[in-house]
Amino acid sequence: MSVSASHFGPGLSSEAVRRHNETVLADCEPGDLLEFPRSSYSHWAVYVGGRRVIHLSGENDGISDGLGNPAKGASISGKMFEKAQIMEDLFWDVVGDSMVKINNYQDRSKAVPSGDEIVDRARSRLGETGYNVLWKNCEHFATWCRYGVEQSQQVNDTLWYLGVGAAVTAGTALLVSAMFGDTQKEKKQTSRR
Repeated sequence: MSVSASHFGPGLSSEAVRRHNETVLADCEPGDLLEFPRSSYSHWAVYVGGRRVIHLSGENDGISDGLGNPAKGASISGKMFEKAQIMEDLFWDVVGDSMVKINNYQDRSKAVPSGDEIVDRARSRLGETGYNVLWKNCEHFATWCRYGVEQSQQVNDTLWYLGVGAAVTAGTALLVSAMFGDTQKEKKQTSRR
């Protein structure tokens, strides 16, 4: 049985995805960061052992409609949503149909405490509520647990691309204005003669 290509690529069966996830789970050590790619973002959790994770979640991962589609309005205006909560869940209840990966992406540039300390940090915030896409999302929580610094590379990447897009748009507008502005001036001067 093939499943949606949007989650794990064309031709992969749900059984192949499950086998992949079982292999990753077998390699997990307490304190590892787990990334669960969804259709337009990734959900993040801290592996705490015993096939369990701690993550900022709640009503549909805090930002989506449960199908991986951002829908409930992730605030960029500074509003903090109370619909998300830091909770401990079974790995299999969180992975869904994602192909999970261990992603300790800052290990080369940041100090990494022991797995026990990372798990203790995660447990110290159990029950905490609140969500903001820019500075309090699931990746911010996970990176704080492992590195002591809240960071979200997916937010940084999105903001960078938005900035580049805005710069290209502004540059194009200036270029068009310069090109066609001179043409408009010439037309006005010609019509006055």
